[in-house]
Amino acid sequence: MSETDPHIHVERKVPAAGPTTRNLISSMLGRVPDAPSVVVTGCGVRAPYAMTSPHPESVTCLACREHAHREYLRFAEQIERLGRGPMPGVNLTADQVAAAVARLRDIAKKFAG
Repeated sequence: MSETDPHIHVERKVPAAGPTTRNLISSMLGRVPDAPSVVVTGCGVRAPYAMTSPHPESVTCLACREHAHREYLRFAEQIERLGRGPMPGVNLTADQVAAAVARLRDIAKKFAG
């Protein structure tokens, strides 16, 4: 980890990283997980959590932007594939799956732009 790195990165595990996931965990378990102080980023460096963002407009590291773009597209393809067949225990309509896929692809597009 470099103290002189001025870039804002994304966590390697996008889109599962960030406050949305922590909020989901806390609502399910009733406990709030701590945010890590240092994370591995999409470009492979270890950076302070405070120097990462899930928002495309904030990320300045080009390698991290490319990583996030690929990961969001990959995740959208997974959701689309899983949404084609019956998902036991999941009560989502085809329209809800399509909306989620469209949202993920939109986020991917923002990271590419």
